[in-house]
Amino acid sequence: MTQHSVAVIVGSLRKGSFSRMAARALIERAPASLACRFAEIGELALYNQDLDEGEPPASWRTFRDQVRGADAVLFVTPEYNRSVPGVLKNAIDVGSRPYGQSVWAKKPAAVISVTPSALGAFGANHALRQSFVFLDMPVMQQPEAYIAGAHKLFDDAGRLTVESTSEFFAAFMTGFAGWIGLVRGGAAQGQIA
Repeated sequence: MTQHSVAVIVGSLRKGSFSRMAARALIERAPASLACRFAEIGELALYNQDLDEGEPPASWRTFRDQVRGADAVLFVTPEYNRSVPGVLKNAIDVGSRPYGQSVWAKKPAAVISVTPSALGAFGANHALRQSFVFLDMPVMQQPEAYIAGAHKLFDDAGRLTVESTSEFFAAFMTGFAGWIGLVRGGAAQGQIA
């Protein structure tokens, strides 16, 4: 069995982040063919092209190496003001530079947006997908994942407690594994779960 490495990027820095809880639940339900690891974005300096002209910040180098070394990327994000949180946009910018050296190019991607509200952070999900066009990241289209009512899905320890969501997360990660295999040439069409 081929195992693919997945960089998991969470768009929230909050200690009790529902997005991070969801990311952990997704990782726990991933098939054995996926090796998922967090690529942290909270310590990334704001992108400034001047910093790339010498020795870039160590946090940038570490992050770029983590994403470059991954076979695919899973984004789990909340929505801020109907769009992507600034910290996630900064991570995208850091990874896409210097121009012509993007760590994102050709990496299969998937997006899950998470929120306590009823709209499922739809705006953030699609704003992030817009970036993928320029970044040249083939993004999984189905199943779509807009997780609403997040405050009702986890216990005080951050564990997922809703069975239907657990089943959906497992199906999503199985689908993502199939998508990665297809994009990277490891699966024939029709084998995507």
